[in-house]
Amino acid sequence: MGAPYGAGAEDTDIIGTEEMKAIVVNDYGGAETLSFADVPIPEPGDGEVLVKLAYAGVNFIDVYIRGGLYARSHTYAQTPPMVIGMEGAGEVAALGPGAGDLAEGDRVAYCLSLGSYAEYATVPAWKLVKVPHGVPLDIAAALQLQGSTAHYLTQSLFALGPGHWCLVHAGAGGVGQLVIQLAKARGATVIATVGSGEKAGIARARGADHVIDYRQDDFVAAVKEITGGKGVDVVYDSVGKDTFEGSLECLKPRGVLSNNGASSGAVTAIDPMDLAEAGSVYFTRPHLADYIADAKERNLRAGDLFRLWRQGRLTVTIDRALPLSDAAEAHRAIEGRLTKGKLLLRIR
Repeated sequence: MGAPYGAGAEDTDIIGTEEMKAIVVNDYGGAETLSFADVPIPEPGDGEVLVKLAYAGVNFIDVYIRGGLYARSHTYAQTPPMVIGMEGAGEVAALGPGAGDLAEGDRVAYCLSLGSYAEYATVPAWKLVKVPHGVPLDIAAALQLQGSTAHYLTQSLFALGPGHWCLVHAGAGGVGQLVIQLAKARGATVIATVGSGEKAGIARARGADHVIDYRQDDFVAAVKEITGGKGVDVVYDSVGKDTFEGSLECLKPRGVLSNNGASSGAVTAIDPMDLAEAGSVYFTRPHLADYIADAKERNLRAGDLFRLWRQGRLTVTIDRALPLSDAAEAHRAIEGRLTKGKLLLRIR
């Protein structure tokens, strides 16, 4: 099996070249640990594909991996030194044995395979989705991790429908904007929280019915007022530590709190009696990997997202695309909550 970086590979663009540019983490730590370096080009193993990357997505999971939050995770296995990045889009450069029906030159995208902050990455073939004609590679990259997350949150973890109310924290972020749109497409009423007036405008533009600026208003009180004291059916909370207790208070009896991120820090402890006292509510900390567990499910979600984008029913906001060498700047931007949409690294 190919590694995030390893031996050289045969490809017309890299014959005679043994190394590539990549972002390497040698030890867990802050953004300063991101090193722009020359590393060996990986070789695809059995069932793997070498992808020549055009874009890599920047996501909070990259921050968690860089900082060691997932150091013990079996789902997202990693061992420094490593090339980080869990999302990308580009073209098939070479095929390992048993790589399926892909061909060199195919445009592909993927997520949850370590090593995308690089010029080339080896990816298990089953994790790749073909990018349809008319979908640019930056949009394809942006829809993989965040798009699949928004899709499973609204369609699988809690299948929204008419009559449902949901609260979306960080509504102007990359995931938040997509969750709002997919929730509205399913007929739900959406309340979004944001951190500024500008971000409030973004959330409204994506379809949020109600927007709360948490820097000015108590979001719990605001949700209670908006819902007439009833609360919401589901809270999609990507903030974590700062919003967890308030999110519980916003739920209807038997509602669902999804802690699908930790931009303010991880939720480290919970008393089961708090769930009972909040109205016999449910709490889950999901992994995207469990909702795109095979090729069929990955293609179903990606296909749905591509179709909605092509039909003009899903807006993908790319905040900016920075050069690969500026990965540390990208990490500081998302950690500082300074983005208003998807952040990408431009590889070529």
